[in-house]
Amino acid sequence: MEYFVGILIAAGVSVTATVVGFDRDRAFYPVVLVVIASYYALFGVMAGSTQALPGELGAMTVFVVAAIVGFRRNLWIVVAALVAHGLFDLFHGYLIANPGVPPWWPMFCLAYDAAAAAYLASLLVGSRVSADAL
Repeated sequence: MEYFVGILIAAGVSVTATVVGFDRDRAFYPVVLVVIASYYALFGVMAGSTQALPGELGAMTVFVVAAIVGFRRNLWIVVAALVAHGLFDLFHGYLIANPGVPPWWPMFCLAYDAAAAAYLASLLVGSRVSADAL
């Protein structure tokens, strides 16, 4: 169920962004990546876990830097970072002990990340959005 809902929500957000025109600005998917990267830190704060926060902030920093570099250089970096975040979701529980993460979250987030990466890749392949910074 978590996978289905993640894909459904990612598709809904992505299609809506296209219809409304949000994704005409190359900043849209890098910002989505920054938001996605922040949730594990948020869960750590919500649980009051001072042990989880440094690891979560470190991981978040990696994805925020990827979003910035991807925005400034090439959006394929953002596609790769979304895929990488999905892989991070698979192994998160083995890497960082965070009691605030809901048990269903890693599967949901993995599905969302993969669907968002696929949608952005389709926009780039179809030349709807330019991969390279101008």
